[in-house]
Amino acid sequence: MGDGPADHPVAPPAEGFPTGPPDVIRGGPQRIPRPPDWAMGEPAPWSTLSVEERSPTLGEVTARLDDSLHSDLDPPLLVEGREPERPSAVLVALYDHRGGPHVLLTRRSWSLRAHGGEVSFPGGRAEDYDADLVATALRETEEEVGIPPATVEIVGRLAPLLTVSSRSLVMPYVGLLPGLPDLVPDPREVEEALHVSLWELMADGVYREERWQREGQERPIWFFELDGDTVWGATATMLRHLLCLITDTGPHVAPPLRSGPGGDPPEASSTP
Repeated sequence: MGDGPADHPVAPPAEGFPTGPPDVIRGGPQRIPRPPDWAMGEPAPWSTLSVEERSPTLGEVTARLDDSLHSDLDPPLLVEGREPERPSAVLVALYDHRGGPHVLLTRRSWSLRAHGGEVSFPGGRAEDYDADLVATALRETEEEVGIPPATVEIVGRLAPLLTVSSRSLVMPYVGLLPGLPDLVPDPREVEEALHVSLWELMADGVYREERWQREGQERPIWFFELDGDTVWGATATMLRHLLCLITDTGPHVAPPLRSGPGGDPPEASSTP
């Protein structure tokens, strides 16, 4: 595992109004299988917005998400002629903290066989006894970080995502929490819970797009460089869609998205 810019280049210094200390060195030790011919991509969809426009209240965020519950985002039954093998669901938990909207992320235990140390949303594979994928997301969240399902109000959903390496169709549900959650992370799965400000995610110098060659095609790969962690792959794809929805930038409804090897979300509580 590398530990320098060649392995995970740090995002450019924040410009304008940084939401954190100006001397923070962003990025983390996550393993990024970056190809040698990668190139920088487009700026953030919200990059032309003012600081005020990038600083919505939690109420404004949930109002934007309300329409997503009624939009036609249900995952297809068949993808490329084959039924996805392992349907999964994750919870995008939002809450007020320190005066602004935050989202809950987790850094997975480095001891896990797959995706160790990756930053992700709580969630995992559907079980036969789950009533639906909402129940899957809530059950897995309680198992991973101890949030009781009764305390979560589902207020939106994001576009489904099809991972390539595991053929797992993932549905992200957005849930509203009454406040900063009292977490009990399962140490077998979660190394640390991360309380991340939506305002920080949209600050200059945090988001980055790279262009990678995959299967003969150039594809965008998205990153969020936090203080001590790099979010990428499936989680960054879902975060980007969330931020596009709440800022009215970029695509509002995306087709089933793809994340290649190394960027898949967790699919089971014991063996991701």
